[in-house]
Amino acid sequence: MFSLLTIFTGAFVVGFSGAMAPGPVLTVTISETLKRGFKAGPLIVLGHAILEIILLALIAAGLGPFFQHPIVTTVVLWAGGLVLLWMGLQMVITNKRTTEDALNAKGTDSPYGPVLAGIVLSLSNPYWIIWWVTVGMGFVTQSLQFGIIGLLCFYFGHILADLTWYSFVSFSASAGRRLCPPLVYRSVFIVCGVALVCLGGVFIVKAL
Repeated sequence: MFSLLTIFTGAFVVGFSGAMAPGPVLTVTISETLKRGFKAGPLIVLGHAILEIILLALIAAGLGPFFQHPIVTTVVLWAGGLVLLWMGLQMVITNKRTTEDALNAKGTDSPYGPVLAGIVLSLSNPYWIIWWVTVGMGFVTQSLQFGIIGLLCFYFGHILADLTWYSFVSFSASAGRRLCPPLVYRSVFIVCGVALVCLGGVFIVKAL
């Protein structure tokens, strides 16, 4: 039981440190929260969690080395870079209309937006896959010594870290939304959009 607790705690600590690192999920969580409120953060994590359990199953089934192949890494870098460029440019171009809708509570309340964003952002981030086939694979190897229970301890510890951090980010952004003037709103959207464009550029340069 102590070993299972160690796996869960280790997954939470490592996952939390990774979740806190600046990246596309953080920037989109902030922008989605400004449009939809607190629920955006947990819904983005839900999309992220759906994709992660699929990848976890593939790695546990022995497909880890496939994701480490240089050709696969290059393709993922290109695809991820282009997706982030597109998302970032959209945020910059439409920031005025988006912030006006948010301030007037006209944004869509469909939960599928943030959930889909969580899936797309995970797929478009090559470092997410690299983390899973390196650090994540080490955790999976240790977890499988305890069978499916060990794997679930690792998975839920990891997801709890994401949920804790991004719920906190969403809560903070949602609370601050009531105090921010329109100019600050627009500035946040533009900064988030530019950050995604820069990340996309970095991925493409690495692919080259």
